[in-house]
Amino acid sequence: MTYLLSLLDKSPIETGLSAADALRATVKIATRAEELGYHRFWVAEHHNMSNLASSAPEALIAYLLARTSRIRVGSGGVMLQHYSAYKVAETFNLLASLAPGRVDLGVGKAPGGFPLSTRALQLAVDPSRKPDFASQLSDLNTYLAADPGYDGAHATPFPPTAPERFLLGASVESAELAAEKGWELVFAGHLNGDPDNLRKTFEVYERASGGKRPILALAAFAAESEEYARERVGKLRIVKLFLPNDQTVNVGSEEQAAEFARQAGVTDYRIEEKVPSVLHGTAKQIRNELDEFHRRYGVKEFVLDTPALSTADRLASIELLAAERLSLVA
Repeated sequence: MTYLLSLLDKSPIETGLSAADALRATVKIATRAEELGYHRFWVAEHHNMSNLASSAPEALIAYLLARTSRIRVGSGGVMLQHYSAYKVAETFNLLASLAPGRVDLGVGKAPGGFPLSTRALQLAVDPSRKPDFASQLSDLNTYLAADPGYDGAHATPFPPTAPERFLLGASVESAELAAEKGWELVFAGHLNGDPDNLRKTFEVYERASGGKRPILALAAFAAESEEYARERVGKLRIVKLFLPNDQTVNVGSEEQAAEFARQAGVTDYRIEEKVPSVLHGTAKQIRNELDEFHRRYGVKEFVLDTPALSTADRLASIELLAAERLSLVA
Protein backbone atom coordinates (compact mmCIF):
# COMPACT_ATOMS: atom_id res chain seq x y z
CA MET A 1 0.00 0.00 0.00
CA THR A 2 1.47 3.37 -1.04
CA TYR A 3 0.48 6.51 0.84
CA LEU A 4 2.16 9.33 2.75
CA LEU A 5 1.91 9.89 6.46
CA SER A 6 1.90 13.33 8.10
CA LEU A 7 1.19 14.73 11.57
CA LEU A 8 -0.97 17.42 13.19
CA ASP A 9 0.02 18.72 16.63
CA LYS A 10 -2.13 20.94 18.87
CA SER A 11 0.49 21.62 21.59
CA PRO A 12 -1.61 20.21 24.45
CA ILE A 13 -0.66 21.41 27.93
CA GLU A 14 -0.23 18.48 30.29
CA THR A 15 -1.57 18.70 33.84
CA GLY A 16 1.00 20.32 36.09
CA LEU A 17 3.07 21.67 33.18
CA SER A 18 3.13 25.02 31.38
CA ALA A 19 2.45 26.30 27.87
CA ALA A 20 6.22 26.68 27.42
CA ASP A 21 6.57 22.96 28.23
CA ALA A 22 3.87 22.15 25.67
CA LEU A 23 5.60 24.14 22.93
CA ARG A 24 8.94 22.50 23.71
CA ALA A 25 7.20 19.15 23.33
CA THR A 26 5.82 20.19 19.93
CA VAL A 27 9.34 21.11 18.77
CA LYS A 28 10.68 17.78 20.06
CA ILE A 29 7.97 15.84 18.23
CA ALA A 30 8.51 17.80 15.01
CA THR A 31 12.25 17.14 14.93
CA ARG A 32 11.69 13.47 15.71
CA ALA A 33 9.02 13.26 12.99
CA GLU A 34 11.55 14.53 10.47
CA GLU A 35 14.07 11.91 11.59
CA LEU A 36 11.41 9.21 11.19
CA GLY A 37 10.49 10.32 7.67
CA TYR A 38 7.04 11.86 8.09
CA HIS A 39 5.99 14.01 5.13
CA ARG A 40 4.42 17.05 6.83
CA PHE A 41 4.14 18.48 10.33
CA TRP A 42 1.23 20.85 10.90
CA VAL A 43 0.30 22.95 13.92
CA ALA A 44 -3.14 24.17 14.91
CA GLU A 45 -4.70 27.50 15.90
CA HIS A 46 -6.69 27.73 19.13
CA HIS A 47 -7.40 30.93 21.05
CA ASN A 48 -7.80 31.51 24.77
CA MET A 49 -7.68 27.78 25.54
CA SER A 50 -6.21 26.85 28.92
CA ASN A 51 -5.28 23.37 27.69
CA LEU A 52 -3.71 24.25 24.29
CA ALA A 53 -0.65 26.41 23.66
CA SER A 54 -0.66 27.08 19.90
CA SER A 55 -2.56 30.33 19.32
CA ALA A 56 -0.37 31.69 16.48
CA PRO A 57 0.61 28.88 14.10
CA GLU A 58 2.56 31.16 11.78
CA ALA A 59 4.96 32.08 14.63
CA LEU A 60 5.39 28.45 15.63
CA ILE A 61 5.88 27.41 11.98
CA ALA A 62 8.81 29.83 11.64
CA TYR A 63 10.51 28.31 14.69
CA LEU A 64 9.89 24.75 13.50
CA LEU A 65 11.29 25.55 10.05
CA ALA A 66 14.45 26.81 11.73
CA ARG A 67 14.75 23.64 13.82
CA THR A 68 14.22 21.23 10.89
CA SER A 69 15.67 20.91 7.40
CA ARG A 70 13.53 18.60 5.24
CA ILE A 71 10.02 18.00 6.55
CA ARG A 72 7.22 20.24 5.24
CA VAL A 73 5.77 22.48 7.96
CA GLY A 74 2.43 24.24 7.92
CA SER A 75 -0.85 25.27 9.49
CA GLY A 76 -3.70 22.96 10.18
CA GLY A 77 -5.03 25.56 9.95
CA VAL A 78 -5.18 29.34 9.98
CA MET A 79 -8.69 30.40 11.02
CA LEU A 80 -9.25 32.70 8.08
CA GLN A 81 -12.37 34.50 9.33
CA HIS A 82 -10.23 36.54 11.74
CA TYR A 83 -7.69 37.87 9.27
CA SER A 84 -6.99 39.88 6.14
CA ALA A 85 -6.25 37.56 3.21
CA TYR A 86 -3.48 39.98 2.23
CA LYS A 87 -1.75 39.65 5.61
CA VAL A 88 -2.03 35.85 5.55
CA ALA A 89 -0.49 35.80 2.07
CA GLU A 90 2.34 38.10 3.19
CA THR A 91 3.08 35.92 6.19
CA PHE A 92 3.19 32.66 4.27
CA ASN A 93 5.09 34.14 1.34
CA LEU A 94 7.70 35.27 3.87
CA LEU A 95 7.82 31.81 5.46
CA ALA A 96 8.14 30.22 2.01
CA SER A 97 10.99 32.62 1.21
CA LEU A 98 12.78 31.53 4.38
CA ALA A 99 12.28 27.82 3.64
CA PRO A 100 11.51 27.37 -0.08
CA GLY A 101 9.54 24.26 -0.94
CA ARG A 102 8.71 23.38 2.66
CA VAL A 103 5.74 25.58 3.64
CA ASP A 104 2.05 24.60 3.70
CA LEU A 105 -0.86 27.01 4.15
CA GLY A 106 -3.89 25.23 5.54
CA VAL A 107 -6.99 27.31 6.30
CA GLY A 108 -10.28 26.61 8.06
CA LYS A 109 -13.63 28.31 8.68
CA ALA A 110 -13.99 27.69 12.42
CA PRO A 111 -13.26 30.41 15.01
CA GLY A 112 -10.77 28.24 16.91
CA GLY A 113 -11.81 29.67 20.25
CA PHE A 114 -14.52 31.00 22.50
CA PRO A 115 -16.77 34.02 21.74
CA LEU A 116 -14.67 36.53 23.72
CA SER A 117 -11.49 35.69 21.80
CA THR A 118 -13.39 35.81 18.49
CA ARG A 119 -14.70 39.28 19.33
CA ALA A 120 -11.23 40.42 20.40
CA LEU A 121 -9.69 39.14 17.15
CA GLN A 122 -12.31 40.90 15.04
CA LEU A 123 -12.64 44.10 17.07
CA ALA A 124 -11.51 46.37 14.22
CA VAL A 125 -13.54 44.57 11.54
CA ASP A 126 -16.59 46.26 10.04
CA PRO A 127 -19.11 43.36 9.78
CA SER A 128 -20.81 44.99 6.78
CA ARG A 129 -17.53 44.96 4.80
CA LYS A 130 -16.21 41.60 5.96
CA PRO A 131 -15.73 39.26 2.95
CA ASP A 132 -17.17 35.77 3.02
CA PHE A 133 -14.92 32.72 3.20
CA ALA A 134 -15.08 31.97 -0.55
CA SER A 135 -14.05 35.54 -1.36
CA GLN A 136 -11.12 35.29 1.04
CA LEU A 137 -9.90 32.15 -0.74
CA SER A 138 -10.11 33.98 -4.07
CA ASP A 139 -8.15 36.89 -2.61
CA LEU A 140 -5.51 34.50 -1.26
CA ASN A 141 -5.18 32.94 -4.72
CA THR A 142 -4.55 36.38 -6.19
CA TYR A 143 -1.98 37.42 -3.59
CA LEU A 144 -0.15 34.07 -3.58
CA ALA A 145 0.08 34.02 -7.39
CA ALA A 146 2.94 36.55 -7.17
CA ASP A 147 2.01 38.05 -10.55
CA PRO A 148 4.25 41.10 -11.22
CA GLY A 149 1.61 42.38 -13.67
CA TYR A 150 -1.13 42.50 -11.02
CA ASP A 151 -2.09 46.13 -10.42
CA GLY A 152 -3.19 45.63 -6.82
CA ALA A 153 -1.14 45.27 -3.62
CA HIS A 154 1.63 42.67 -3.88
CA ALA A 155 2.06 40.28 -0.93
CA THR A 156 5.83 40.49 -0.94
CA PRO A 157 8.31 38.91 -0.64
CA PHE A 158 7.62 36.58 -3.55
CA PRO A 159 9.11 33.17 -2.68
CA PRO A 160 10.86 30.93 -5.22
CA THR A 161 8.19 28.29 -4.52
CA ALA A 162 4.69 29.29 -3.41
CA PRO A 163 3.21 27.71 -0.27
CA GLU A 164 1.02 24.68 -0.95
CA ARG A 165 -2.65 25.48 -0.25
CA PHE A 166 -5.07 23.28 1.71
CA LEU A 167 -8.69 23.80 2.73
CA LEU A 168 -9.71 21.98 5.92
CA GLY A 169 -13.32 20.84 5.91
CA ALA A 170 -15.67 17.91 6.40
CA SER A 171 -18.59 18.53 4.06
CA VAL A 172 -19.69 18.38 0.45
CA GLU A 173 -19.78 22.20 0.47
CA SER A 174 -16.10 22.31 1.47
CA ALA A 175 -15.27 19.85 -1.31
CA GLU A 176 -17.04 21.98 -3.91
CA LEU A 177 -15.37 25.17 -2.68
CA ALA A 178 -11.87 23.63 -2.57
CA ALA A 179 -12.25 22.29 -6.12
CA GLU A 180 -13.65 25.60 -7.41
CA LYS A 181 -10.76 27.62 -5.93
CA GLY A 182 -8.05 25.09 -6.82
CA TRP A 183 -7.15 24.18 -3.24
CA GLU A 184 -6.29 20.71 -1.95
CA LEU A 185 -9.01 19.36 0.36
CA VAL A 186 -8.16 17.92 3.77
CA PHE A 187 -11.16 16.00 5.07
CA ALA A 188 -11.31 16.46 8.85
CA GLY A 189 -12.18 12.88 9.75
CA HIS A 190 -10.91 13.46 13.29
CA LEU A 191 -13.80 15.93 13.74
CA ASN A 192 -16.48 14.30 11.59
CA GLY A 193 -15.96 10.62 10.95
CA ASP A 194 -19.41 9.82 9.55
CA PRO A 195 -18.68 7.23 6.81
CA ASP A 196 -21.53 8.33 4.53
CA ASN A 197 -20.45 11.98 4.70
CA LEU A 198 -16.83 10.97 4.05
CA ARG A 199 -17.80 8.95 0.98
CA LYS A 200 -20.00 11.70 -0.49
CA THR A 201 -17.38 14.40 0.17
CA PHE A 202 -14.63 12.34 -1.46
CA GLU A 203 -16.81 11.64 -4.50
CA VAL A 204 -17.79 15.29 -4.95
CA TYR A 205 -14.20 16.52 -4.64
CA GLU A 206 -12.86 13.90 -7.05
CA ARG A 207 -15.54 14.78 -9.61
CA ALA A 208 -15.24 18.55 -9.23
CA SER A 209 -11.43 18.66 -9.15
CA GLY A 210 -10.86 16.45 -12.16
CA GLY A 211 -9.75 13.34 -10.32
CA LYS A 212 -7.92 14.56 -7.21
CA ARG A 213 -8.40 12.73 -3.92
CA PRO A 214 -8.58 14.53 -0.56
CA ILE A 215 -6.04 14.11 2.20
CA LEU A 216 -7.68 12.38 5.17
CA ALA A 217 -7.08 13.67 8.71
CA LEU A 218 -7.68 11.15 11.49
CA ALA A 219 -6.95 10.93 15.20
CA ALA A 220 -4.68 7.97 15.97
CA PHE A 221 -2.73 6.55 18.91
CA ALA A 222 -0.43 3.53 18.66
CA ALA A 223 1.02 1.67 21.63
CA GLU A 224 3.00 -1.49 22.26
CA SER A 225 -0.19 -3.29 23.27
CA GLU A 226 -3.83 -2.94 22.32
CA GLU A 227 -4.73 -2.96 26.01
CA TYR A 228 -2.55 0.06 26.82
CA ALA A 229 -3.86 2.00 23.83
CA ARG A 230 -7.44 1.23 24.82
CA GLU A 231 -6.79 2.25 28.43
CA ARG A 232 -5.23 5.59 27.45
CA VAL A 233 -7.80 6.52 24.79
CA GLY A 234 -10.67 5.28 26.95
CA LYS A 235 -10.04 8.11 29.39
CA LEU A 236 -10.50 10.78 26.71
CA ARG A 237 -13.78 12.67 26.52
CA ILE A 238 -15.22 15.53 24.51
CA VAL A 239 -18.32 17.53 25.40
CA LYS A 240 -20.66 18.59 22.62
CA LEU A 241 -22.44 21.86 23.36
CA PHE A 242 -25.80 22.60 21.70
CA LEU A 243 -26.81 26.27 21.61
CA PRO A 244 -30.29 27.70 20.88
CA ASN A 245 -29.24 29.04 17.44
CA ASP A 246 -28.53 25.45 16.32
CA GLN A 247 -24.77 26.02 16.70
CA THR A 248 -22.83 23.05 18.05
CA VAL A 249 -19.33 23.22 19.53
CA ASN A 250 -16.98 20.52 20.78
CA VAL A 251 -15.10 21.41 23.97
CA GLY A 252 -12.99 19.51 26.48
CA SER A 253 -15.17 19.57 29.61
CA GLU A 254 -18.50 20.56 31.11
CA GLU A 255 -16.77 23.60 32.63
CA GLN A 256 -15.62 24.73 29.19
CA ALA A 257 -19.12 24.20 27.82
CA ALA A 258 -20.59 26.40 30.55
CA GLU A 259 -17.95 29.07 29.91
CA PHE A 260 -18.59 29.04 26.16
CA ALA A 261 -22.33 29.47 26.78
CA ARG A 262 -21.66 32.31 29.24
CA GLN A 263 -19.47 34.14 26.72
CA ALA A 264 -22.10 33.59 24.03
CA GLY A 265 -24.69 35.16 26.36
CA VAL A 266 -27.00 32.14 26.57
CA THR A 267 -28.32 30.10 29.47
CA ASP A 268 -30.55 27.72 27.53
CA TYR A 269 -28.17 25.03 26.26
CA ARG A 270 -27.58 21.33 26.56
CA ILE A 271 -24.50 19.14 26.49
CA GLU A 272 -23.61 15.58 25.55
CA GLU A 273 -20.45 13.81 26.69
CA LYS A 274 -18.91 11.74 23.93
CA VAL A 275 -15.91 9.49 23.43
CA PRO A 276 -13.78 10.95 20.62
CA SER A 277 -13.21 8.88 17.50
CA VAL A 278 -9.57 7.76 17.69
CA LEU A 279 -7.90 4.91 15.83
CA HIS A 280 -6.06 3.05 18.56
CA GLY A 281 -4.23 -0.19 19.13
CA THR A 282 -0.90 -1.52 18.01
CA ALA A 283 0.86 0.09 15.07
CA LYS A 284 0.01 -2.97 12.97
CA GLN A 285 -3.69 -2.61 13.78
CA ILE A 286 -3.64 1.09 12.85
CA ARG A 287 -1.73 0.30 9.67
CA ASN A 288 -4.43 -2.20 8.71
CA GLU A 289 -7.11 0.46 9.18
CA LEU A 290 -5.18 3.00 7.13
CA ASP A 291 -4.63 0.38 4.44
CA GLU A 292 -8.40 -0.14 4.32
CA PHE A 293 -9.08 3.61 3.94
CA HIS A 294 -6.48 3.67 1.17
CA ARG A 295 -8.07 0.69 -0.57
CA ARG A 296 -11.65 1.90 -0.22
CA TYR A 297 -11.27 5.63 -0.91
CA GLY A 298 -7.94 5.92 -2.69
CA VAL A 299 -6.41 8.05 0.08
CA LYS A 300 -2.85 9.00 -0.88
CA GLU A 301 -1.97 10.83 2.34
CA PHE A 302 -3.09 10.75 5.97
CA VAL A 303 -2.60 13.54 8.52
CA LEU A 304 -2.64 11.93 11.96
CA ASP A 305 -3.69 13.96 14.99
CA THR A 306 -2.29 12.41 18.17
CA PRO A 307 -4.73 12.83 21.09
CA ALA A 308 -3.89 15.11 24.01
CA LEU A 309 -1.82 12.54 25.90
CA SER A 310 1.62 12.81 27.48
CA THR A 311 4.62 13.79 25.38
CA ALA A 312 6.09 10.32 26.01
CA ASP A 313 2.93 8.65 24.69
CA ARG A 314 2.80 10.89 21.63
CA LEU A 315 6.45 10.28 20.78
CA ALA A 316 6.09 6.54 21.29
CA SER A 317 3.06 6.49 19.01
CA ILE A 318 4.76 8.19 16.05
CA GLU A 319 7.85 6.00 16.50
CA LEU A 320 5.78 2.80 16.49
CA LEU A 321 3.88 3.91 13.39
CA ALA A 322 7.12 4.78 11.64
CA ALA A 323 8.54 1.37 12.54
CA GLU A 324 5.58 -0.17 10.71
CA ARG A 325 6.96 1.59 7.62
CA LEU A 326 3.66 3.19 6.68
CA SER A 327 4.96 4.30 3.29
CA LEU A 328 6.88 7.19 4.84
CA VAL A 329 9.31 9.17 2.70
CA ALA A 330 12.83 9.75 3.96
